[in-house]
Amino acid sequence: MTKPPLATIPGPSGPAWSRWVGRFLAKVVWSTRVVNGANLPLDGPVLVAANHTGLMDGPVVLGVARRPLHILVKDSMFRGPLGPVLRAAGQIPVDRQGGRSALTTALAVLKRGGAVGVFPEGNRGRGDLAEVRAGVAWLALTSGAPVVPVAVLGTRRTGQKVGAIPGFRRRLYVEVGEPIVVERTPGVSGRVTLEAANREIRDALSALVVGAVERSGIALPLDDPNREKAPGGDV
Repeated sequence: MTKPPLATIPGPSGPAWSRWVGRFLAKVVWSTRVVNGANLPLDGPVLVAANHTGLMDGPVVLGVARRPLHILVKDSMFRGPLGPVLRAAGQIPVDRQGGRSALTTALAVLKRGGAVGVFPEGNRGRGDLAEVRAGVAWLALTSGAPVVPVAVLGTRRTGQKVGAIPGFRRRLYVEVGEPIVVERTPGVSGRVTLEAANREIRDALSALVVGAVERSGIALPLDDPNREKAPGGDV
C-alpha cells in the first residue's frame, strides 16, 4: 500500500477534544459502566477492536477509552453536516467495498504511536462476531501494535433500527479485554498468517462478548436489520 499524504493523516488534537463529547454521552446522557478499562495501554500504538450493534458504539468507545482514539467510520457518515465534525474529530473514513485508503491512514497513525479503533464486523448487526473482516488483523501484523478487544452492550435492543439512539440514561456496559499480540511465523505464507491472526482476534473478542453478556445481564440484540433487509439475506 502506498503511504497517504501527510495532509490526509488526522492529527491527534481531534480525538483529544472529541473524547470529552463521547464521555458526556456515555456518562451523562447514558449510564455506562466500564470494566477493566486499565487493560487499554496509555502509551504506544494500539488497536481497539469492538463488536458493533448500533450507531452510538463509536462515541461510547471513544468516550470511555483511557486515551484518544481515531476510529474507522464508514464513509457515508462523512456526507452531509456530520462530515466536517467527524473529520475535525480525527476519525477515519472507510470505504467498505475496499478500505485500502483507510488502512493506510490507520497504519500511519499507529506508526506515530497513536490509537486506532476498529469494528471488525464492518456493519452494525447482532454484535456476535459471526463474521469479521481481516483489516484489524492486517493492521496488527503490519504495525506490531497489540489488539485490545472491547465488548459494547446496550446501544441497540432487539427490534430497534441500527441507527437508533439509546434512550436517556439507558444502562450501557463496556468491558475491555487483555491485549493480544499477533505475529508473523517464519515459513508461513502471508495469507495463512493473516487468516490465523484474524481468527485469533475474532475468537478473543467473541469470548469477551459472551462473558460480558453473562456478567452484565445485558443481552445482544436478536436481530440483524442490515442482513435481514439485504437481498437473499436470512430472516
